[in-house]
Amino acid sequence: MNFLKSLFDIVKIAVVALVLALTVRYFLVQPFFVEGASMEPNFESGEYLLIDEVSYNFKSASRGEVIVFHYPLDTSKYYIKRIVGLPGETVEVKNGKVIIYNSASPDGAILDEGYLSENLATSGQTKKKLSADEYFVLGDNRPVSSDSRIWGSLPKSDIVGRVWIRVWPFNRTVIFNY
Repeated sequence: MNFLKSLFDIVKIAVVALVLALTVRYFLVQPFFVEGASMEPNFESGEYLLIDEVSYNFKSASRGEVIVFHYPLDTSKYYIKRIVGLPGETVEVKNGKVIIYNSASPDGAILDEGYLSENLATSGQTKKKLSADEYFVLGDNRPVSSDSRIWGSLPKSDIVGRVWIRVWPFNRTVIFNY
């Protein structure tokens, strides 16, 4: 009788643990492997990240945050990029710079991008007015990045979540606090 009671207790604990693990995995945090060079040197191919899927239910995404999203031209693929343009703004790429037009800067302000490699210019020439549910995203390694300069704005509905923790490699582990 004691054996059956102990076995039942173990099964209960295992079921509760499984339910909690699946809840966390499918509703709160999602793992993501970085593939490609578009976010180097800040995120390198092969790195393992945890994506926060919850916070954007309570607050809007902010400029400078790194997000994972469904690629708008093929939603079966996931991309990682940095948010540079927010809903309602106009983003212009010109002369190697990113210029943001909004209520605070109606004449435009050059975006300060301290996360980029020194002397890295943003190639291309584009100007995009974002609607109330669109973002403009760019890779940190601009010369090799497929981003909003090429395929346009990112719908809010395609955002999976923001990069929260770099888990692997261990020597680069960090919790991102945007």
